[in-house]
Parts: sequence; C-alpha cells; structure tokens
Amino acid sequence: MRNRIKDLREDHDLTQQNVADAIGITQRKYSYLETGTQQLTDEILIKLALFYHVSIDYLLCQTDHPERY
Repeated sequence: MRNRIKDLREDHDLTQQNVADAIGITQRKYSYLETGTQQLTDEILIKLALFYHVSIDYLLCQTDHPERY
C-alpha cells in the first residue's frame, strides 16, 4: 500500500517534526506511523485529516479523491 501520509507530508514540504508538532505527538511516533511500525489510531487519523484538509478514506488509500465529505 502506498504511504499516503508520507506523500502528503513531502508534498507540503514539511518535516516529520513539523507534522508531529501540529498533531501533538513525538517525531519518533510519527516516524513509526509513516513506516508502519505503529498503526494509525482513530484519534491520529482525525488529526491528520483535519491538518491536511482531506478525508480519512483518502489517508487510508480507500479513494484517490482527497475531498472531505
């Protein structure tokens, strides 16, 4: 599966630290999320969707349309 959260971060020219700070987690935890070492929780999915203004389905690669419903 494509790593959409990494793609979004890179597309926005952000570091892992930038995103981690924005959603209230450590850079290490964010790194684990990007590599799949840790699973995305509902809370983190919601924070990422709000941060990037995309749908959770888009984050989970269930759709290629980033628009929120």
